[in-house]
Amino acid sequence: MKKDQSLFNQLEKLLTEQRNPASEEIDLADSRQIVSIINSEDKKVAHSVETRLDEIASAIDTIVSKLKTGGRLLYFGAGTSGRLGVLDASECPPTFGTKPETVQGFIAGGKEAMFVAQEGAEDSEEEGRKEIMNAGVTSNDIVVGLAASGRTPYVHGAVKAAAEIGAPTIFVTTVSADQVDLKVDHMIDIPVGPEVIMGSTRMKSATAQKMVLNMFTTGAMILLGKVYQNVMVDLQLTNKKLEERAKRIVMLLAKLSYDEASSYLEKADYHVKTALLMALGDLNQKQAVDELKKHNGFIRRALINLQ
Repeated sequence: MKKDQSLFNQLEKLLTEQRNPASEEIDLADSRQIVSIINSEDKKVAHSVETRLDEIASAIDTIVSKLKTGGRLLYFGAGTSGRLGVLDASECPPTFGTKPETVQGFIAGGKEAMFVAQEGAEDSEEEGRKEIMNAGVTSNDIVVGLAASGRTPYVHGAVKAAAEIGAPTIFVTTVSADQVDLKVDHMIDIPVGPEVIMGSTRMKSATAQKMVLNMFTTGAMILLGKVYQNVMVDLQLTNKKLEERAKRIVMLLAKLSYDEASSYLEKADYHVKTALLMALGDLNQKQAVDELKKHNGFIRRALINLQ
């Protein structure tokens, strides 16, 4: 009973568990008024994220330093937070050509929790610790804890275990840092305030976390040379849509026809960066591959060197 009372007291103080004055009469609103209230609250999220850009950038630099030496970016969360981590991780291979193991998402309750809520799974620090051990985490990996409330035991267990191993740790939460009892290398607290529906952290809290995770992986991949200008050029051509997107990218950046872009991709064994460098630098496949290796995969650096 004392444990339950302690949890009750913790929740009562959390920003995400407070009532939002702006939506106290939302049950009387019509659909247009409802979406207006939600939209007004959502507008506040980006401004809240803006207050933490320095720390987010610092976290990205840590992520890049580890990925460069073969480390992994690993997300740990429960419920909505966990699903967001899995989502961000799953989108990296087709978007940026990363190996599936490079960015991974772990959710309390396992794969089943992605589709059906496993509410009790988040209550054990030991389960988080086990997840770290089972994943073979080393000091070369980066562990990101995701918890809107800042207190999820599963996430705390994972982060603490990672820190003991010597892995850099990042924590993303939507309550203020003074409400989080956890030591990490990068604390990214984005207090978005009370939700439109009290305690429903699938709303503003989830939006804030999604924005931060987008910054983590997009920022890291840009710094790893997987973007040329503002175009993703290291995508994997795993389906017809991505094949056609690759042709469009080569057409757009090298100013080629559809048939010419298709030809360059074929000669480049359907590696977009190689095809682009062949076209832009007037190189054959081997020369393009060598230049990319020499410049760590950065197309722009290779082109500057060829001038």
